[in-house]
Amino acid sequence: MENTYPDGDNYVCADCGHEWPMSASAQDAHAGLVVRDVNGNVLHGGDTVVVIKDLKVKGSSIPLKQGTVIKGIRLVDGDDEHIEGNSDKIKGLVLKVCFLKKA
Repeated sequence: MENTYPDGDNYVCADCGHEWPMSASAQDAHAGLVVRDVNGNVLHGGDTVVVIKDLKVKGSSIPLKQGTVIKGIRLVDGDDEHIEGNSDKIKGLVLKVCFLKKA
């Protein structure tokens, strides 16, 4: 279509909102990314993880305690060391996988 534009490594259609990679190699680079927890288990988007030690959270006076459950994680594109998720008390967390284990 005529209303497409590049955005990072993707093309975006302004009419329908669909996104696709500019090249097949960019898609293959993200497909080979494997995110693992502290025990070596592979993590996927939507998994539930548990925090293995108390963590200070920047911008919040509430720490994440050991045993806190993070449900419905999202993987960060192009990064195998971080995930995104929400706890019951703190929203919009970006956590290192070395402090998490799969529930």
